[in-house]
This record gives sequence, structure tokens and C-alpha cells, in this order.
Amino acid sequence: MKKRFFLGILCLLSAQASALAYTPHIVKVGFTPWENQQDMMKSSRIIVERMSRHLKMRVVPFVASDYSGVIEAMRSKKLDVAFFPPAAYVMARKQAQAKVILKSKFGSRAAYYSAIITQSDSKLKTLKDLKGKTFAFVDPASTSGCIYPKVLLMNAGLNPERDFSRVIYSGGHDATVLAVLNHQVDAGATYANNMAEDNAWFKILKPQERGKIRVLSYSKPIPSDNIAVRNDLDPVLEAKIKKFFLDFSLSSEGRKTIKAIYNVDGFTSASDEDYAPVREAFEKVGLKLR
Repeated sequence: MKKRFFLGILCLLSAQASALAYTPHIVKVGFTPWENQQDMMKSSRIIVERMSRHLKMRVVPFVASDYSGVIEAMRSKKLDVAFFPPAAYVMARKQAQAKVILKSKFGSRAAYYSAIITQSDSKLKTLKDLKGKTFAFVDPASTSGCIYPKVLLMNAGLNPERDFSRVIYSGGHDATVLAVLNHQVDAGATYANNMAEDNAWFKILKPQERGKIRVLSYSKPIPSDNIAVRNDLDPVLEAKIKKFFLDFSLSSEGRKTIKAIYNVDGFTSASDEDYAPVREAFEKVGLKLR
């Protein structure tokens, strides 16, 4: 009798939770700006079209000019699902209660690196040589383009806030790589999907340019980028979204598309605990999660 009573209570609570969940008429998907907004909007079309077909709902893309724009859109309930770099995700978790459902994979690894790069003909040999030089970060909320490289620099005895003669925030990994290539800065931070020579920025550079970039240092492995949903999203729709991205990444078209957009090979399940190292990096560089 007691067992049936408790089962009844659980069913009632589940039904109430489902009734309170948000079910949109249009699914709004946020894309973080790995490249410029116009190129990202074009690149996202296949995902949007296939997702709409899978969900049998209209899907609308949203591309912000920076990471903060995607976080704010999630906080203000203007997005239902979004792609987040790790640092942007932990900020979105704190500010918008974003709920991670998947993380990306590079081959079989769900981690990547930050790389501090310079020109191949540069006289810079170690991170300590960067004191007094010019430097490009990507975005204050970029994990591999700002947070982890600052940890690298601090571990080398540098103060990222005081020890450069000039600092720029380029707004995108492609912009940082090109700034280094074109000698607009002495060095910069970007992401690396591995520690081999055929690395992430090869997508940006022309074949004849690839030998003109050299790595000064790599970071520790970083928990990979993820896909998160708004915390009050209908669980049934959340499950459908998760299934779509898992299935899409297994198709030849899907693999090609996500490789072109975010240079990843697929997705796997994720939890908030996976991003504890990112929170530790925030603490190391003195950033508070607002």
C-alpha cells in the first residue's frame, strides 16, 4: 500500500514538473563565434535545417558577436539550446542556469588544448620572452583563447595584466591567428585540438602559410566545448535535441558539418562536474563567476 502511495506521489510530481516545463513553438539555437558572424551564420544552416526536420519544429539560429552575447541570450530566455566553449559554459551555468547535455570529441578525446603561438621566424623562445611584447587574446570568456593561456603565463612568472606592452582581444580564433601571422602582435592564444603539427589553425591558414606559425607552449587538457539547454526546457524536447546531435554527428553529412564549424568529430554525454577544472582556472586567474 505504501509503495503504491509513494509511486503515486512520484507520478504526480513528475506530471507537475512536466507541466511547468517550457515547450517553445520555435527552437532558438545559439552558436558561439569561432569565426565571424556572417560566416558562422552560413555554416550553421545545415544544422538548423536538419534539426528542424528531426524535431518537426521551426529552428532559428542566433550568432552573437562575442561569447557574452550568447550567455546573455540564454540568461534572458532568448535561447533554448546553445554551443558553449568551456569558460562561457561555466559563466552561463552561473548566470543563466544553463544545463549541459553533450560535450564535443576530438577523435575519441573529449578534451583539447590552448596554444600560445608566434611567428616561426620570431626570436621568442619561451613564455618568459613575452615580457614587454604585444599579445592577442580571443575573448575574455574564451577558455583556450584567454583563461587557460593566462594560467600558462602566470605559471611562467608573467602577469598578463601588466607585463605586455599592448594587449588586444581579437574576437575570434581566426582573427588571433591572422594577427600573429601578419605581425600585428608578437604572439597570441588560440585553441589546439591536439599537440601535433596539423593543428586547429590549419583550417584558417593557406597551405603556404602553415609553416609560418610556431607554438611556444601548450596548456593542460581542457574539458571540451559543449551543448547546453535552458534549465526549464521540456525534458521530452531536451531528449530529442540530444538525440538529434548524437545521430547527426554519426552521419557523414553531420561529421563534415560539425568539423567545418567547430573542428570537432562528434559528441558524447556530459555533466556539469566535467567542468570543475575550468572553474579552478577561473580562480587561478582571479576571475569571479558572476
